[in-house]
Amino acid sequence: MPALKRGVGSRGRAVVVMGAMLACVATLGWRGFAADSKAAPPAVLQGRQVFVQHCSFCHGPDATGARGPDLLRSVLVAHDVDGNLIGDLVHNGRPDKGMPAQNLSEAEIRDIAAFLHWQANEALHSGHVSTDYPVERLLTGNAAAGKAFFKGAGGCAVCHSAEGDLKGIANRYAPIDLEAQMLYPRRATKTVTVTLPGGQQVEGPLVHIDDYYVALRDGAGWYRSFARSQVRVAVHDPLAAHQELLNKLTQSDVHNLFAYLMTLK
Repeated sequence: MPALKRGVGSRGRAVVVMGAMLACVATLGWRGFAADSKAAPPAVLQGRQVFVQHCSFCHGPDATGARGPDLLRSVLVAHDVDGNLIGDLVHNGRPDKGMPAQNLSEAEIRDIAAFLHWQANEALHSGHVSTDYPVERLLTGNAAAGKAFFKGAGGCAVCHSAEGDLKGIANRYAPIDLEAQMLYPRRATKTVTVTLPGGQQVEGPLVHIDDYYVALRDGAGWYRSFARSQVRVAVHDPLAAHQELLNKLTQSDVHNLFAYLMTLK
């Protein structure tokens, strides 16, 4: 099958897409869905038939996982265009994961891809969701590997601690909410330090900033505004490290980190 141009420019953007989808699911909930015969294109309906026949035993008839992982959360599926990546995986299998190779035609692969992308889009826009999404479908990673990434390459331990802010986090969130928070944390308040010409500094929550002015609330609660041409400004974003990490995360990192966080009870 010829390689086609990817629809997502980097694995980081794919993880952002997946994170946004999880955040949406966590907010709105989840419903089990199948392609609606009245709305879905023929390729989606054909793809569902092929998928159910060849893939549903491991991935479930709606692709949300069973013995195998939930494909709607797959970074590979997010990267795929018309089956260019899914086809390689189906044809070659994943012997190390117990997935056999399948001898499907290119047309069948494209139909399966159409079905998976349709399902993922339905998940993103679903308004009939519950927060009790089965943890068994989410918990596909390795907790030990997640802990090593947390303390090492991921740099998570610089700001977070299993004995501190993350203690008991698995009990504070439903599993789907926890994964959404991990990938797409709710916006934290930015703070700003303004250094005046004489060297004095004013700090507080950032209220407004543009090319000309910066505004904040100082320690006494007063609104303070400064012309940027007359001061030095340093903005502090507590989520900057999360945003940087999104450009580095692989699918395995995501699942392993989640598996580790689920042990913090």
